[in-house]
Amino acid sequence: MKSSIVLISNPAARSASINKFDSASAFLQEKGFHVKLLLTEKSGDATHLAEEAVKEKPYAIVAAGGDGTINEVMNGMVKSDVPLALLPLGTTNVLAKELGIPEEMTAALTAAISKSPRAVSLGRIELNSDTDSAYSRYFCLMAGIGFDGKTVSEVNPAIKRKSGKAAYILSGLKNLLHYAPNQLFYHIDGKEFTGFASVTGKSSRYGGNFKITPDADLADPVLYTCIFQGRKRSDLIRYVYRTVTGSLFKEKDIIYLKSNSVEVHGSAHIQIDGDYIGVTPATITVEKDALKIIY
Repeated sequence: MKSSIVLISNPAARSASINKFDSASAFLQEKGFHVKLLLTEKSGDATHLAEEAVKEKPYAIVAAGGDGTINEVMNGMVKSDVPLALLPLGTTNVLAKELGIPEEMTAALTAAISKSPRAVSLGRIELNSDTDSAYSRYFCLMAGIGFDGKTVSEVNPAIKRKSGKAAYILSGLKNLLHYAPNQLFYHIDGKEFTGFASVTGKSSRYGGNFKITPDADLADPVLYTCIFQGRKRSDLIRYVYRTVTGSLFKEKDIIYLKSNSVEVHGSAHIQIDGDYIGVTPATITVEKDALKIIY
């Protein structure tokens, strides 16, 4: 045997199945690897499984699932020497698109065992709390605050499992009808800004192949933040249209900034990498060379 590979798999992922996990294990075994297949059962499992797996120092840990599963696995691997590989099985597979990793299983696994690990920088978000137990998470795609976060918070898991992106669209339409955002206050590298929603990106892609932070790059240890200053429902519809058509930066009521840190004050929902995590206030920073990813 060459070495071991740990395959952390989410059976609830959109394109996942036990047969697919077994096929992935068989493929890797044929290539000479000992494979340990671990299945998640609930939210948070992937992080705990990854924390234990890195202690065994395998050749790689393969995250098999969507961007949320990948985020959980990643959070259990930060600052370890074990590289992360991807088997994208989710609804949109944004990180795989960002890194050029194929979504077809055999091609993705071939990349996992043939390409070299690269160090990447991650975003780190801490939810500011009056208690001593502040909550923090790392992200590799984005932190969406405001409408974005609220939409993700109300996605129906059953609909998501059956119809994928439609679950997000339905939640978005519901929240659009009742859109009444709170004003948010941003402190970014010593400057003050206001807005009603924002996306802080560590990667260039959003929701597939859309671009809200087009200059963000996992290899670059900085953050890019897009702040939306319009508060009306019509403003939100305009931003969505501009994002879909690739013309967002023609709008005059957005702020687009490169920075090392972002503080957000006020009350709004937050999602990171497509998973809901809580509400602001929050502080976002960047962690250089926090993880190795094979791509």
